[in-house]
Amino acid sequence: MTTDGRFLHAAHWGTFYAVVESGRFVRAEPFEGDPTPSPILSNMPETVQGPARVRHPMVRQDWLERRGASRATRGTGPFVRVTWDQALDLVAGELGRVRAEHGDAAVYSGSYGWSSAGRFHHAKSQLQRFMNLSGGSTVSIQNYSYAAAITLLPHVVGTLAPVAGPMSSWDGIAAHTELFVGFGGLALKNAQVEPGGIGHHTTETWVRRCKANGTAFVNIGPSRADMPAWLDADWVPLRPNTDTALILALCHSLLAEDLHDRGFLDRCCAGFERFAAYLRGETDGTPKCPEWASPITGVAPGTIRALARRMAGARTMINLAWGLQRADHGEQPYWAAVALAAMLGQIGLPGGGFGFGYAAMGGNGEKRPKGGLPTHAQGINPVDSWIPLARIADMLLQPGQSYDYDGKTRIYPDIRLVYWCGGNPFHHHQDLNRLVRAFRQPETVVVNEGFWTATARHADIVLPATTTLERNDIAASRQDDFLIAMRQAIEPVGEARSDFEIFTGLAERTGIAQAFTEGRDEMAWLRHLYERARGRGSNELPDFDRFWADGHARLPVDDAPFVLFADFRADPAGRPLKTPSGRIELYSERVAGFGYEDCPGHPAWIPPAEWAGSPRAATFPLHLLSPQPAGRLHSQMDGGGASRRSKIQGREPVRLSPVDAGARGLVDGDIVRIWNDRGQVLAGVIVTDDLIPGVVQLATGAWYDPKEPFGLDLRGNANVLSLDKGTSRLGQAPSAQSCLVEVERWTGAVPDLGPDVPEEAVQAA
Repeated sequence: MTTDGRFLHAAHWGTFYAVVESGRFVRAEPFEGDPTPSPILSNMPETVQGPARVRHPMVRQDWLERRGASRATRGTGPFVRVTWDQALDLVAGELGRVRAEHGDAAVYSGSYGWSSAGRFHHAKSQLQRFMNLSGGSTVSIQNYSYAAAITLLPHVVGTLAPVAGPMSSWDGIAAHTELFVGFGGLALKNAQVEPGGIGHHTTETWVRRCKANGTAFVNIGPSRADMPAWLDADWVPLRPNTDTALILALCHSLLAEDLHDRGFLDRCCAGFERFAAYLRGETDGTPKCPEWASPITGVAPGTIRALARRMAGARTMINLAWGLQRADHGEQPYWAAVALAAMLGQIGLPGGGFGFGYAAMGGNGEKRPKGGLPTHAQGINPVDSWIPLARIADMLLQPGQSYDYDGKTRIYPDIRLVYWCGGNPFHHHQDLNRLVRAFRQPETVVVNEGFWTATARHADIVLPATTTLERNDIAASRQDDFLIAMRQAIEPVGEARSDFEIFTGLAERTGIAQAFTEGRDEMAWLRHLYERARGRGSNELPDFDRFWADGHARLPVDDAPFVLFADFRADPAGRPLKTPSGRIELYSERVAGFGYEDCPGHPAWIPPAEWAGSPRAATFPLHLLSPQPAGRLHSQMDGGGASRRSKIQGREPVRLSPVDAGARGLVDGDIVRIWNDRGQVLAGVIVTDDLIPGVVQLATGAWYDPKEPFGLDLRGNANVLSLDKGTSRLGQAPSAQSCLVEVERWTGAVPDLGPDVPEEAVQAA
């Protein structure tokens, strides 16, 4: 039993003390020494104990009565409260039936891993461990954050380090970078979070140090607010989805004015002449000069040339936001940026080169600590069945259909049972009306969930899962040197159980309990994982008992700045990259050999399916961007105070320029309908001169709340509107940022929001 007090804990948005009074979590107090604690922490008490919690095992009544015949009504209808034994028996029985009748690949185990910063109660690890031990399942690869980069970068630079870390560290940037060029800005709000938790938020501190040391900043994109005003950054307004065209024109300018580093290109790169021929227009008759790029990007030719000269004359760090590759042909801006950095010749030099996602997460740009982390082993999946994560709707809607991915042709499996744990695809995925149809295809959907998210509402069996405050764990991140003892602060809400307890119950019913638990309970597992990490090079850490008593420990970190590709630059032959040539591939024979017209063998401008220059703009003239929110993480904590205070009449705010607002007769506070041929949502207006005309911003993460199935979304979920299309046949990544819409004032009565909890769940509580 927990008692009142102050409990050290950690979440994705920071380390904190959970203050508990009379058995209730009343407030979160930031960890000592955190220079910029996240305001998202204030959301936690009212959310963790709020009305949207799943408090009991629930089964959809239609499924109980009709099983597979109930698919057409999934997402509607009442739930029935059952006991834990009944619920686990139903799940184990369904898993056994589906595997016996259709094979292990007919089970899809989905998770996105953001339900806890803890390494033991990591939902994906618990789910995959159970599935792998019990026969295997179809799984996903990649992520929604930077999936196009995951597939592209191994072909170009042989590593994911430029996007997943370790990137060139902030201390080296602060000491050496003269010019920081941010395509998509440098949105510090995104640096609040880190998957394994974070001890101290330092990104803003480092950026301020860069400015104090004389680093100049350039913000390239449609939003001036994507860099903080105190940076006094030069803003280059740019049409969304045209970064590739601008980067190619910068490359052309360097080439035309002989400002490129020929020595570096010859020594460290492969395929430059093929790429240069494309820049000159020798392959398609169109030189990629500033005059060509200007009508595409909206940036004047003189501005492009001046920026190219400025970058060539300074120690320049090039940064691209993750969001730029979450667009149609999202591989291209990243590949083009590598080419631009290579032409400048500063890759591998202190303060120079490139990185993807500085400030995208709190740990990006931090040096990686030495030693191992206390991660939980998932085992090996005995089934060779997987999909790129963003193709889940395609898989469910098109079983048996072939698709291309990274040089291979694969077949979508026929999924009969979906088991989701620790994530909300009705936040992450695009074109939610299509996803609703997709979720109606399997015979059974099972969800471990702590809240009545849209995913829980579209399940047949909902198993109530604890939040991190209701269990013990260890927070640890690859890019943060803190290990945090996450102490249980409150008793489980209702009948909630941890994922470990849930899967232990299922393992007992499927005959794998000993293999799954190895005879350990929660605290025994924490001790085992911690001590195993100590044995993998983390010997500087205290033993587990000392760590748990102290509440935290720190891993050692090198004092010297880390410079990405420094070893390769110093000795390209002796320290080659893991590419076919061993060098940076500005032209890839391997990618070219795939024969993909939507991803050729070098960086190229390929017009997106939806952008200001497409025919659809005549009907839907506004480009919708859906950035991460400032007051919550994804859709988590949408009901908390920091998130609610940002809303207008309970709706997500939509930002648009005075030009676009004036043309539609809109003012601050108006409720508007945003729509296209995929769906429609309500939102509240904020007029701002920080956006260029023709662009609107609607942050992701408002809970999906349709007035009726496939109808008007009442809270402003951006993914009702976004495009569900693979970036290319190479990456098959999400294309959410390629989306055109129209906006108009809502003239009728503003509908009430839907309830946070299904009516039957309220009665069951």
